[in-house]
Amino acid sequence: MAGKRKKPEEIVSKLRQVEVLQGQGATIAEAVRQIGVTQQTFYRWRKLYGGMQRSQLVRLKELEKEFQRLRQAVSDLTLDKLILAEATKGNF
Repeated sequence: MAGKRKKPEEIVSKLRQVEVLQGQGATIAEAVRQIGVTQQTFYRWRKLYGGMQRSQLVRLKELEKEFQRLRQAVSDLTLDKLILAEATKGNF
């Protein structure tokens, strides 16, 4: 059974909690257990969000939305170009 997905803000705060626990002398295994995730999840999160601040996370979300919008625009324009190319072939 799959668990509830965490929001990126929650992930960043949990990564910070692990850093604090490690600073207090806990091992990674103990710290990860205390925040309630597996070590594999912790390492995956650290790879994706390690070292990020909340402000950087907000900016990342904005950039991802903008990137998706631009990809859609390029896709639409490419389709329009192909349609126009097909239409001009028939006229000549």
